[in-house]
Amino acid sequence: MSRRIAVIEDDEAIAHAVAARLRSEGFEVEVAHDGPTGVALCEQMSPDLVVLDLLLPGFDGLEVCRRIQRTRAVPVLMLTALDDETDLLVGLRIGADDYLTKPFSPRELVARIQVILRRVDRSSGPSDLFLLGEVAIDRRRRLVSRGGDVVHLTPTEFDLVACLAAADGAVRTRDQLLAEVWGYRDGSGVRTVDSHVRSIRRKLGDDVIRTVHAVGYAIGDAP
Repeated sequence: MSRRIAVIEDDEAIAHAVAARLRSEGFEVEVAHDGPTGVALCEQMSPDLVVLDLLLPGFDGLEVCRRIQRTRAVPVLMLTALDDETDLLVGLRIGADDYLTKPFSPRELVARIQVILRRVDRSSGPSDLFLLGEVAIDRRRRLVSRGGDVVHLTPTEFDLVACLAAADGAVRTRDQLLAEVWGYRDGSGVRTVDSHVRSIRRKLGDDVIRTVHAVGYAIGDAP
């Protein structure tokens, strides 16, 4: 069964070009050109991934991201033409998994999508249960709870937490996390790691992920 991708982009030329390239890669693609229609499309088709423009008519991509993440942790790749990183960081905090700045190459778009989908698809054995005080991380079911209550994490937030938990207290540098979670090998996107850590701390508490100054991040006690 082919993967379903929703493309929400107000520039029709870009939307059609993206859709055509993704269809040529074997994806099932539906397109929307504004915020409200994009949310309705996601509710209708339950996509495996959303390619989402930041600036949209009706309401913007940030609001679309908030609404589609309320009931389902769908992966989101955000597109933007903005030079200002503020909105990008907001997008990452509210549920986007990655972003591309326009103009971008179709090859890079497809590569980013494939990395995100592979990450979501990673299967785990039944023994992959990590307990960190009140926090339980179930890699097989892709669930995180605190004090018995399930906490909604985006797919990337979950993978970041699971990666740190699997290190058993050892420190992971930002470059290691970029490679293991995002699949980036060139060291780019350090601020993406920091933004996701801040978001996770807001959801799980400041005591779950510890910062190791000038090195990176860790979960649990030092080995």
